[in-house]
Amino acid sequence: MTAATGDLLAPRRVAITGIVLGVAALLVAIPPLHVRSPALPAVLAVIGAMAGVWAVSRDERRLGWWALVASVACLAGALWVQTRDTDSLEAVLSTGLLAATLRFATPLAFAAMGGILSERSGVVNIGLEGMMLTGAFFGAWGADVTGSWQLAILIAAACGGALAAIHAFFSISLRVDQIVSGTAVNFLALGVTGYLFRDIYATEGIPTDLPRIPDVEIPGLVDVPYLGDIIGKMNLMIWLMLLLVVVISLVLFRTPAGLRLRAVGEHPRAAESVGISAFRVRYVAVILSGMLAALGGAYLSVGFIGTFNENMTLGRGFIALAAVIFGAWRPYGALGACLLFGFSSGLAQRLQSEADISSNLVATLPYVLTLVALVGVIGRTRPPASVGRPYARN
Repeated sequence: MTAATGDLLAPRRVAITGIVLGVAALLVAIPPLHVRSPALPAVLAVIGAMAGVWAVSRDERRLGWWALVASVACLAGALWVQTRDTDSLEAVLSTGLLAATLRFATPLAFAAMGGILSERSGVVNIGLEGMMLTGAFFGAWGADVTGSWQLAILIAAACGGALAAIHAFFSISLRVDQIVSGTAVNFLALGVTGYLFRDIYATEGIPTDLPRIPDVEIPGLVDVPYLGDIIGKMNLMIWLMLLLVVVISLVLFRTPAGLRLRAVGEHPRAAESVGISAFRVRYVAVILSGMLAALGGAYLSVGFIGTFNENMTLGRGFIALAAVIFGAWRPYGALGACLLFGFSSGLAQRLQSEADISSNLVATLPYVLTLVALVGVIGRTRPPASVGRPYARN
């Protein structure tokens, strides 16, 4: 690294350090640390704010200002937290909140990984919402019909892949506008699942004793204080989601298959010139994205809630798309966005039940935080060069 590059990176690193220190000012005041003196949060916040001011003065304005805002806001939050009763804080900011973060983030992460595969190949998949909803319904239906959660998630994945194949056919072979095709897929999924749900379960409803995806208990870890309450006993799909993020990252950036996928998303004609079939790569990527999104939907119905309701995904597919952009089309970044949404969803749930805050106001918290993070922190990102552009060989 040259001296000039180091000079450019230094303000950014200082700004990121400032953001971390600002957040730490709040973290030390909440469970499990419970620092009841304002001194430590104030010191951390002041250092974080100074780092932000220094970064702004060196032209790192975006992250510098966020370091300053984070330090001031988190210090205010820390001072407010210290005025609250410890028991009420434990009820809201407990280990259960972190466990809920993982539960809420899991269906989003499955869909986001699918979105990354699709968009890295050059196809925008607005239909993630419909594919999640399809997976949720057919996962519940499969569990009811077969009596097996294993077959249920396989059925869900197959149905999500079939719906994605429709989107792929129109977007890749017929070169229809990908936004229009994805929107049509969403309406198709909403209509089909709603019709089938009413036709099959209108009189008796979905049974309440559906086979559920099991929790995985790790011997020894479950008894570890604090950590055991979070990850000592988690649903199998959460572990699979974490494994999936690692696998997708390795495949994309460490294997020839990932290189071909990214090449098609950047310049399909150049990829074709070296013997890579852009059509085949895009079809595979889009169908896989539908299968992964459907697994996220199946987790909602068979693993998390245990039943199906009409339109139960409630826009999670669109949040997953935002997570893809938030993460700059990289798996770990997208996972971070999903965890942010999961945390805000878990926090909203606890604020509504414990802090007596308006349910209508609290319900907007996950979406507001996601929007602020997407627009304010990430700003403009560079997508794959050919994403959204139909490709014709002739």
